[in-house]
Amino acid sequence: MTDLSLHHFVILSAMLFCIGIYGLIFNRKSIIGILIATEIMLLAANINFVAFSTEFNDITGSLFAIFILGVAAAELGIGLAILVIYFRSKGNISIKELNLINDTI
Repeated sequence: MTDLSLHHFVILSAMLFCIGIYGLIFNRKSIIGILIATEIMLLAANINFVAFSTEFNDITGSLFAIFILGVAAAELGIGLAILVIYFRSKGNISIKELNLINDTI
């Protein structure tokens, strides 16, 4: 059985963070995809917090991770609620339509 070290968790979180950045930069067609990419980036930060918290025997990193999970859940819930309301009023949630709204405000 292999032993996982801090190095493995840092590499995993860096890979997840890069996937999230890729989703934010290159996925400009779907609002849901942008929200998911943001969640992936927050989970990568959580992996780092928990890994370093375990490595240094300090509970502070784990507490930050729990706080980030709560904020991420609230952000996703509010974002999806706004999208549902917008979809009911306009009939679609495309990025191009949202850009037109920003130009008129």
